[in-house]
Amino acid sequence: MIERYNTDEMESLWSQENRFRTWLEVELAVCEAWMKEGVIPEGSLRNILERAEIDQERIKEIEATVHHDMIAFVTAVSEKIGPDGRYLHLGLTSSDVIDTASSLLMVRSLRLILDELELLSREILSKAFRYRHTPCMGRTHGVHAEPITFGFKLLNWYEELRRDQGRLHSALEVMRVGKISGAVGTYAHCPPSVEERACDLLGLARAKVSTQILQRDRHAQVIAALAILGSGLERIAQEVRHLQRTEVIEVLEPFYEGQKGSSAMPHKRNPVICERICGMARLLRGHNLASMENIPLWHERDISHSSVERVVWPDAFNLTHYMLKKTREVVEGMAVLEDRMAKNLDLLKGLVFSQRVLLGLLEKGFSREDAYVIVQEAARISLEKEEPFLEVLEKDPRVGGSFKGQELRSLFDMGYYLRFIDDIFGRFSAGEAVTGDQDVTRKEGLK
Repeated sequence: MIERYNTDEMESLWSQENRFRTWLEVELAVCEAWMKEGVIPEGSLRNILERAEIDQERIKEIEATVHHDMIAFVTAVSEKIGPDGRYLHLGLTSSDVIDTASSLLMVRSLRLILDELELLSREILSKAFRYRHTPCMGRTHGVHAEPITFGFKLLNWYEELRRDQGRLHSALEVMRVGKISGAVGTYAHCPPSVEERACDLLGLARAKVSTQILQRDRHAQVIAALAILGSGLERIAQEVRHLQRTEVIEVLEPFYEGQKGSSAMPHKRNPVICERICGMARLLRGHNLASMENIPLWHERDISHSSVERVVWPDAFNLTHYMLKKTREVVEGMAVLEDRMAKNLDLLKGLVFSQRVLLGLLEKGFSREDAYVIVQEAARISLEKEEPFLEVLEKDPRVGGSFKGQELRSLFDMGYYLRFIDDIFGRFSAGEAVTGDQDVTRKEGLK
């Protein structure tokens, strides 16, 4: 991942130095397991634990000759240990160390992702409760449909992120395994008891069965969960982009003092953060495809997956972590233009109440087909002549003669469309949200 889109936490976790340290973590756990087996003397284990350390320059120097990073790593660490270095990597194949260490890295990365996702979810839920009675236009196909509230829109985001959280937890459990089972997974040179002890020390379950590697459906599930989350973040970012369009301008992403939107047009205030999030989601979906391609390897393994994973894993976690942080920045700092939302609700001069009028005519005895034609024709006239929909309907004798007093006008009550909003919000706990003074009810302005 290029530096521009790294996060400090993920950059540290996936650095080459930490990768070697995690390999060493696995090697030392296996040495301790061998000591319990009576193969490594207790004094030798103490010496190994005290003297084993990473020398990246020495590893690089050895690798330049042997062209094998694990051999270079084991050789360099053994040199630091001295004669007891012969116990390092005992009975192991490279993938025992690499795959078990990769599981640790992915589990730790997923926990960072889940922590950041929780912060974003709480912020969205807080905003959802704050704006739960703020009317705005619901749109389908990009076209005005019927009224909703802005909080209701945010609540949909929140619930999707909760499903993402569940998928990530499932992926974490699937990934929380190690394997210390040798060249083809048969434990020929390292008994199952060593694997069990080593994995226990590392906080991992042991794979019930493996080949030379852990099978890549596990890793694909992790990247798929990240890609789905990324697509959900894109959904949020894309919505803000649409709502920031000049013709809509209901929500604005943060714009900071001194920021400039265009090198040529000083008036521009572009949704660049949200556009960046949308672009990154495309990368994540590409990584998802690459991860699925890594599942069908030859026989007990080949190495075609390795080069892919060196790029995809750190990139996918960096991208996701960065996207989460940026999405939270957008949600925390977005400007919600309630007056503009109210103005847009009346943009079509009442046409959004067409279904209510249609149902009202059905109650008066009209057939559905006849009622639909009447309402559709009135909508066309209202739109073409820019005349209030209610006035057009009142002029139609078929409509005006069917309703008494305020009956027809009562069908243009926005509160009718929003009367179950509190019921929907009642399915969620407000305890995670910031309420109190921010919990502004707006029922007085619904009609």
